[in-house]
Amino acid sequence: MSDWNDKIIAEFRANDGQVGGQFAGAPLLLLHTVGAKSGQPRVNPMMYQKVDGGYAVFASKGGAPTNPDWYYNLLANPRAQAEIGTDKVELVARVATGDERERIWSAQKAAYPGFADYERKTARQIPVVVLEPAP
Repeated sequence: MSDWNDKIIAEFRANDGQVGGQFAGAPLLLLHTVGAKSGQPRVNPMMYQKVDGGYAVFASKGGAPTNPDWYYNLLANPRAQAEIGTDKVELVARVATGDERERIWSAQKAAYPGFADYERKTARQIPVVVLEPAP
C-alpha cells in the first residue's frame, strides 16, 4: 500500500468517513479485498456511486494503461468488505456490462469530470464494478 493511500485511509477512519483534499465532499469508501496472488488482505480508498442494490466503483487507475490490482483481486475473489462512513458492509462484486455499465459510467463522468479525463488518457475500457450486499 502506498503512503498516499495510507494517509487517506487514516484520515477516513479518523473522521467518520470524511476526507479533505481532492476527495473533499466526494463519496469515498475503503474497499477490502484479498490479494489474487498473495492471498493477503488489501485496502484501497476509492470513490463510489450509489446504485440500485449497492455501490459502483471504477477501475480507472487515473487513466493508466492497466487495470488496478484491486480489480483483479475482485475477479479472483468477488467477496469483499467496504467501510462506508462508519459502517462496514459485506459485499459481492460483479463487473457491469452493456447498458448497465454505460448508464453508471456516464453518470459518474457527468458528476465527476475527472473520470472523463481518465477515459481519454487510456485505450482500455475502464471497468465498472458493482458491489452488492452479500447473501
